[in-house]
Amino acid sequence: MRLGRIMTTTIQRTMTMSVRAFFAFIVLAMLPACAGDVSLDLNLEGLLRERSYVNPRSAADPDVPPFSAGVMVGNTFHVSGTLGLGPNQTVPETAQEEARNVLTNVQNTLEAAGLTMDDLVSVQVYASDVADYDAFNEVYRTFFTQEYPARAFLGSGPLLFGARFEVLGFAVAR
Repeated sequence: MRLGRIMTTTIQRTMTMSVRAFFAFIVLAMLPACAGDVSLDLNLEGLLRERSYVNPRSAADPDVPPFSAGVMVGNTFHVSGTLGLGPNQTVPETAQEEARNVLTNVQNTLEAAGLTMDDLVSVQVYASDVADYDAFNEVYRTFFTQEYPARAFLGSGPLLFGARFEVLGFAVAR
């Protein structure tokens, strides 16, 4: 049907991959109610398979932990849990210093994927002590130039290596 081809062409040219995937889901959900032959070629399978990695694993180096710093799927980037430890995995003296370290590490991971902190859409902060909330926020505010991403600040109990904070997030390429 001509309308279906026009809609597909328009969708492919003007919408991001994530929006296309969402739109395709809605359209496919409505297809049983539609009369006639509608053909959509959105290549959703391809969108979900496209992946690139920041710091991918290396079988040659057993000291590399068994995860990537980040993974890009389509135009969505997943930042792995990140710590803000100092040299030799030492815990910085202050919560502010550790917050700066962890957010710099997140920023470096995003930059390796061609993104910025302002591309973050969701952040989860795990804190070994929720009393460090204000200290974390003091530093966190300085890392953004636009609107803040959605965020959760969660009390976690002990973190690896005695860290105060672990941060993970999701960014969407613009």
